Amino acid sequence: MVQIETKIQNKKNSLPHSPLNYNEIVHYLDSNWSVTTSLLAISQLDEHFEFISKKMDTAIISGTSGKSTTIHFTCKLFQEEGLKVGAFYTPHTQSYNERFCINNEQISNKSFTDLANKVIQVAQNKNINTSTKDILTMMALIFFKENDVNLCLLENSGTFALDPVLYCQAKIAAITRVVPLTAQYDTAAVFSNIMNIITPETYFVSADQIKQNIQIMHQLVESKGGIWSMPIRKLTPLVYPFEQLHGRCAALAERIAHLYIDNFLHKNKSGVITESLLNKPKGLRGRPTLEAKKISELNPKKTLEEFWTKTATTLPYRFQVIKNDAPLVLLDNADSIDSLTNLFLGVRLLAYKQQFKNISLIIGSHEGQFEDEDFIKQIRYFSKKTAGIIALCPIKETIGEKAKASWNEQHMVNATKAAKIKTKSYKSFDESFTQLKKTHNDHNSLIVITGSHAIISEYLNYQEVV
Repeated sequence: MVQIETKIQNKKNSLPHSPLNYNEIVHYLDSNWSVTTSLLAISQLDEHFEFISKKMDTAIISGTSGKSTTIHFTCKLFQEEGLKVGAFYTPHTQSYNERFCINNEQISNKSFTDLANKVIQVAQNKNINTSTKDILTMMALIFFKENDVNLCLLENSGTFALDPVLYCQAKIAAITRVVPLTAQYDTAAVFSNIMNIITPETYFVSADQIKQNIQIMHQLVESKGGIWSMPIRKLTPLVYPFEQLHGRCAALAERIAHLYIDNFLHKNKSGVITESLLNKPKGLRGRPTLEAKKISELNPKKTLEEFWTKTATTLPYRFQVIKNDAPLVLLDNADSIDSLTNLFLGVRLLAYKQQFKNISLIIGSHEGQFEDEDFIKQIRYFSKKTAGIIALCPIKETIGEKAKASWNEQHMVNATKAAKIKTKSYKSFDESFTQLKKTHNDHNSLIVITGSHAIISEYLNYQEVV
């Protein structure tokens, strides 16, 4: 560890050194997180790399939930169209590599290491005061440019803070939904930050269902000269039970793909897609001609509806059911009341399809993540649908943009018991999972693990040990 610190310090002092290896870079990034309050650092990095952000088409996806899922579905659509799309996710659970994907394939350790050294070296030599998120964002832009992607999909992790991805001039801006996270939640401040991406050339679309939010967004888009697209209303017909869980995210992904293909793809070097689910060739728009009908009958092709009914999210830790061993385990990184509500709906739908003998819950979260009243309401909903155990446990402190101390699980146990809801406190995730496995020892039992990325990480570490 001392050698790593010395090598990093030499880099900061611009002394001759060998490049950092993968583990050293991870240590460097882990040590350099801070809340971004300006876009100065990312703009300085972009200038050094010859304004790479302006040489690619980008779409930025914002909101309080569903961002990663929307990006994931957009990637699936683009792959079906034969296009190449880069996705920059946030946050990660196990490794930084999870943040960088092209056509749903993660970046290799070697490429990650090379890119990180390139950006860190520039930041140190030019004395640019960068945070880890600045470095990761610039790495993503370089990675996507070097691989000549058609479109970069950037997830905006910030609500109150300024995320470096907001520096990019987005062709398309999409908002999943914006809901209060706490009683002190300032919706106006959130919109003020995430709507900074709107320019006179930006197409804007949202899946938000709150009328007041839609009105605010519409006014901001018009004031900035952006191009307003009607909000998403429908649920895309995904395989059960994902239509209810992620149907609106899939519909938003479809609109993003439509906007890009119709307005940008054919105006650049990418050319025209001849066999497209989204962009129908002449003769197939509206009522097809007789000739087009004959061609269609002789050469049947997959329709958009068929694509969706055979599509489910394969993004890890978003309603992911692990079936390898008994009991069944459902992982979901729900870290807001909105996400928790959606998760519990999914558990209920899953139980309709499969009659479980036991359904229990292990939840671990960050300090201040849930308001007591909102949390109790959701736990009451869960307890009415299952007679299983509700286990609350602390989590280990995490590193990253959402790094916070563990919640006080005993406080939550007391609050739920005061509301006449039976919960139990455990000293650690390992203890809670070990105890629940004793009574959930077959494939007709389900343990739901949720509340944060941190508790998902603890489950994965537990599996590695055993």
